[in-house]
Amino acid sequence: MKILFKISLFLLLFLPSALMAQEQEPQTGDTTYYKTLIPEEKQGLLKNVSMIANMQFGAENYFSDQNLSAFEYTGSKFRFEQFRMEFRGQVHKNVYFRFRNRYTKTPDVQSIDHLYGSVDLAYIRVTLGKKWNLSAGKMCADWGGIEFDMNPIDIYEYSDIIEMADNFLTGVGVSYQFHKNHSFTFQALNSRTKTFDDLYEDQPDITASKFPLMLVGNWRGSFFNGKFNTIWSYALFSEAENIFMNYIALGNQLRIGKFTIEYDFKWSSEDLDRTGIVSATVPDVLIRGADTLVYPYAMRNTCYTSHWMHLYYRVNPHINIAFVGFVDFAKWKGGSADPEKNTDDIRVAWGYIPTIEYYPFKDLNLRFYANWVGRIYNYSDYAKTWLNAIDYSTGRFTIGFISPLGIF
Repeated sequence: MKILFKISLFLLLFLPSALMAQEQEPQTGDTTYYKTLIPEEKQGLLKNVSMIANMQFGAENYFSDQNLSAFEYTGSKFRFEQFRMEFRGQVHKNVYFRFRNRYTKTPDVQSIDHLYGSVDLAYIRVTLGKKWNLSAGKMCADWGGIEFDMNPIDIYEYSDIIEMADNFLTGVGVSYQFHKNHSFTFQALNSRTKTFDDLYEDQPDITASKFPLMLVGNWRGSFFNGKFNTIWSYALFSEAENIFMNYIALGNQLRIGKFTIEYDFKWSSEDLDRTGIVSATVPDVLIRGADTLVYPYAMRNTCYTSHWMHLYYRVNPHINIAFVGFVDFAKWKGGSADPEKNTDDIRVAWGYIPTIEYYPFKDLNLRFYANWVGRIYNYSDYAKTWLNAIDYSTGRFTIGFISPLGIF
């Protein structure tokens, strides 16, 4: 009855949005304003298909600061942070496909969907009418938020929830377009790519779901001639019997001339620690006087909250200045068996990324960038005293290039 109630609540929250629902493709870079490498007149049957090499490459220099005292240089290297090859296009007037493989991730076959973990996308979308589309295969879980909706090569560092999540999942989705500025999608997906045992290992008193299902509802809106845009979503995960995860993401974008402000709020409440940051912080064995507490498994009742902001100003066609700032809160609402636990707070993680980008060509989406990716990790007094956590910060200075390079 509990799962039926939650599904009913999910539908009540999101079906009204369908009444004000343009299909928008998530995680796409802009390759539309320049000529592809293979001239159109030589493409023949490929005229409706695109091949895109999504690249982020740089010379990276690393710094570390233990106990928040002073940064120390730890090393440098050239690195392909992102390389994702993508094919997409129309193979029929009513059938669209998209495939993307990440070559900067280990291609292990996943135990649930039977695909390499490096495969981001492998799906088709069928037009059912003027307003309806059906998608099936492995696709982006349609999280709300501007951060996840961006092409991954445009992200220099993800906030905690997105970084730790299974973001590409297999299942089906339906989209409904009611107005050119509003769309609604509903997805039913596997809640994970691995089996329960692969992901969580042995969990006492928990029985894995026979159907690990995730339901996602997403509304995209555009107002005032595109000056203000929203991407909001709610997701419900069934991880095990009577074990759920609720995830809300609210993305907002405001454009004022050359200046753009983007803000995401994300909240994840997890009966079993899916994100995993709290579980990684709590040692397997805790000594409390004469008592020994054993936690060799994922924590129960965790909660994660994230605030993410992206500011950028296009000085001219060649220069862009940007700043990303975010803060992530990790809480452990369980752990009542620990007599020393006097707070739910475990960690606060800060991120800040000042960036300058240079676009040398007006007709090619290629940019060179220089930025600093700074992270600061602060633990609660409880985590430092009883879980042996230590505050620290990291830094990465990079000079590199980014391009969603269109091949054809």
